[in-house]
Amino acid sequence: MATYAIGDLQGCFTAFQRLIDLIRFDPAQDKLWLVGDIVNRGPDSLSLLRYIKQAGDAMIMVLGNHDLHLLMVAAGIAKNHSSDTIQPILDAPDRDELLYWLRQQKLFYTQEQYAMVHAGLLPCWSIVQAEQLAHEAERVLRQDNYQEFFSQMYGNKPNYWQDEWTDYTRLRVIINAMTRMRICTTAGKMNFAFKGDLQSIPPGFLPWFNVPQRASQEATIICGHWSALGLHITDNLIALDTGCVWGGQLTAIRLEDRKVFQLPCAQ
Repeated sequence: MATYAIGDLQGCFTAFQRLIDLIRFDPAQDKLWLVGDIVNRGPDSLSLLRYIKQAGDAMIMVLGNHDLHLLMVAAGIAKNHSSDTIQPILDAPDRDELLYWLRQQKLFYTQEQYAMVHAGLLPCWSIVQAEQLAHEAERVLRQDNYQEFFSQMYGNKPNYWQDEWTDYTRLRVIINAMTRMRICTTAGKMNFAFKGDLQSIPPGFLPWFNVPQRASQEATIICGHWSALGLHITDNLIALDTGCVWGGQLTAIRLEDRKVFQLPCAQ
């Protein structure tokens, strides 16, 4: 039995199939962790979503910002962007079943010494607190009146955390940190505009995972979201977004021995 984590797929179904063939993934005994952004921008989000749903317990995913965007568009809260490729899902006969299943997925997942999130964790959040906060947001996403929350979810403010936050303000910060953050200040103030590489980070900010005394550093965090960062592995971080949808690579890592598997993607 082996556990593999795979970076952002974004509708790249053919590359995904090639990668799981490369690692010889056996759903009867192996586990596959997916860091979110399953859909959008790539050519076949519908087939990919169906495949992961049908895989059952063999695959564990966390929600990314593009997955949430799909749900927002389906709910009529957001509009399709010109670069979106999610319309086949919205037109599919099994649309409602797929979207319901997607709303049941996690924002944050932990197992033993590992934790998985799409983007990152604010420096003041321990693993235990992050799990509790994720559960708060997950409960709202799974409720029948989830559209009410969606109408309040978009926005960059507030861009920092306070334990006293309540209601939609609290949930917005949780989701923004876990699905959109790349950099922040040492005090945990987030910058959502930045998408560049490590050398172009603006003054006063640093990668969220490099904040000194980060409260979650006892776990190895597996994440994606930051394609300009690329494959980035340290003792307590495994960042796996290697830009497959942009013509980069699709990356998997076997957690038991940290062996990396990569293959090139067509742009």
